[in-house]
Amino acid sequence: MKPIDPSKSGQESLSGVMCAASAFLIWGLSPMYWKVLRQIPALEIIMHRVIWSFLFLIILLVFLRYGNEFTASLKKPRTFAILIPTTILLGCNWFIYIWAVNNDHVLQASLGYFINPLINILLGMIFLRERLRRLQTVSLILAFVSVLYLTFQYGEFPWIALSLAFAFGFYGLIRKVAPISALVGLSVEMLLLSGPALGYILFLYIRGVGAIFHISVRIDLFLMGTAFLTAFPLLLFTLGTKRLHLSTVGFLQYIAPTSMFLLGVFLYNEPLSSAQIFAFVLIWIALFIYSVDAARYYRMSTHPPNPTIA
Repeated sequence: MKPIDPSKSGQESLSGVMCAASAFLIWGLSPMYWKVLRQIPALEIIMHRVIWSFLFLIILLVFLRYGNEFTASLKKPRTFAILIPTTILLGCNWFIYIWAVNNDHVLQASLGYFINPLINILLGMIFLRERLRRLQTVSLILAFVSVLYLTFQYGEFPWIALSLAFAFGFYGLIRKVAPISALVGLSVEMLLLSGPALGYILFLYIRGVGAIFHISVRIDLFLMGTAFLTAFPLLLFTLGTKRLHLSTVGFLQYIAPTSMFLLGVFLYNEPLSSAQIFAFVLIWIALFIYSVDAARYYRMSTHPPNPTIA
């Protein structure tokens, strides 16, 4: 057997980190992009995102030679049955996120994506019968306490954060059982949404109230550019995860909500109350415990201790 070249392995890991980190950074900085389109209703932005993303993804599928997998997936009723609910969940997630960003709720959106890994644990326990380890239970309790505290002390139920976390959590849960790659799956989801999206955009255009070709060339380019913002980080993420351990990806995923949090506080000057600070601190503690537990569990599962010979 040919020995593994350590330098090559290191290069692949470094490139994986750079790809995955870049993907999460793009997602984390995306509020800056959506803010440019804040004069346009969130639903209309989503419809444009679907149409332009589908066109861009078709080009990517051909270029990356995923065409056969894409056409084959269209012939499988089971795949369609799985991807219809994920399409709805993805559309809801996009709508809530863009609406939140353009209505000055970037901090709540950030909180939602901080909570998401913990929601994944909860959904795995409920639907996949996964047993919780002790530290996972502690993490969930801290997250639950933070939401309750925020609700009662801040006086507002964090529905944006929880909606984003649960929508993306259920999306990941269902996609987990879909025998289809991330890029092809997203392409099928965009195909399912493209019909209603095109009809809605044409309806607005005929009435003369649509944004495209009616406001400015800059807005037109930003609407079309939603395709790149959607597909490019997904491609980077896919390339990165192929070269990295799952535990490393788990740590890197916090780049996105951290970037959102910093944008909300320092760029958009969203008010940060003491109740929000306390809730975020609890969530960060919960995520730290969760990450330490995940790393330890991964290390034990990949490098089990040698059995003691009696």
